[in-house]
Amino acid sequence: MAQKNNDMEMINDEEIKTAGQPLSDFLLQLEDYTPTIPDAVSEHYLRTAGFNTADPRIVRLISLAAQKFISEIANDALQHCKTRGANQNTKSKGKDRRYTLTMEDLIPAVAEYGIVVKKPHYFV
Repeated sequence: MAQKNNDMEMINDEEIKTAGQPLSDFLLQLEDYTPTIPDAVSEHYLRTAGFNTADPRIVRLISLAAQKFISEIANDALQHCKTRGANQNTKSKGKDRRYTLTMEDLIPAVAEYGIVVKKPHYFV
């Protein structure tokens, strides 16, 4: 029984050592990654929010998260636009169809994330 407990402790120690390995690999990859949102922009908004860091990997991680968030919103808005377009009679149904991001598509896309957007009264 004592041998079994020692074996379990060794397995747990090995799991703990390798559990953080993918995260550390990811952080190393962030050093060479150039995000769409520049570091200077992310640093500015982080400082404005009261968050100061000397580690550029943290700034890039936050830039990457912001990039993913914006990408998901844009994709959701595109899906709303396609759905709305499918419900309307359109003349061009080819592959070269171009879409325009409108508030009509953006409002329901951001509402899924708990963001409420209202048009100012002068745009109505």
